[in-house]
Amino acid sequence: MNKIEFTRFAELDYTGDEALNTLCTNLTFAGAGIRRIMMTSCHASEGKSFISMNMLRTFARLGKRVVLVDADLRRSMILARYGGRVQKGVQFGLTHYLAGMCSAEDVLYETNMPGAYMVPVGREVNNSLSLLTTQKLSQLLDWLGTKFDFVLVDAPPVGMIIDAAEIAKSCDGVLFVITYNTISRREMQEAKLQIERTGCKILGAVLNNVSFDTYTSKKYYYKSYYNSHYESDYYQRTPSKSGGKSGARAFVYTQTSGGL
Repeated sequence: MNKIEFTRFAELDYTGDEALNTLCTNLTFAGAGIRRIMMTSCHASEGKSFISMNMLRTFARLGKRVVLVDADLRRSMILARYGGRVQKGVQFGLTHYLAGMCSAEDVLYETNMPGAYMVPVGREVNNSLSLLTTQKLSQLLDWLGTKFDFVLVDAPPVGMIIDAAEIAKSCDGVLFVITYNTISRREMQEAKLQIERTGCKILGAVLNNVSFDTYTSKKYYYKSYYNSHYESDYYQRTPSKSGGKSGARAFVYTQTSGGL
């Protein structure tokens, strides 16, 4: 099996670890049928890939077999941001599989985190929707579901392009990543409606950049500080050398019933 080594994946501090542990543990209680989980956001730069990568690591440390599928076909930043290096061999990815150029086994990579695997995006494309509307994505996620406890899918922002809604059709649940005080209620409701139309269950949300003092009295919130690795403009290609802002405040919220 091919292998990807991540060379720039910083450890979280204690409270960050605890928040991610809580999030992942809560998701294990979401139900036996919730195994293929998609992460999305309303806009770019909300931290969905940061959450996806840290969920990958956290699930693995909790003893789960887990795989992350990089499904941001138009602008993936995961390998560049986290120093992902393919050790040897030809690098096939999700776009190659969806185009019928290779098998599912060819796009599954072991990482340098025990128990954690990845399907990289492959070659970025402009005609992503035509690839996503075939049955091949669903077939891949079904196949991965037979091999792993959790299949995490890092999708594009649902509020920017239609790709995320198409990907959601092949998933069991969706987790929104939202930056506090930057997304309007209307924008969130529109994004929520897009996902609900697909029939995919909304599991909850992760809120970023929230002052602790704002929500100290709220129940069901798990607060943490962690280094935030956020994308810049969605269509800008160059990642920052440091991986984004550090020391951002955030808290994690999950729900398994009701609305956002």
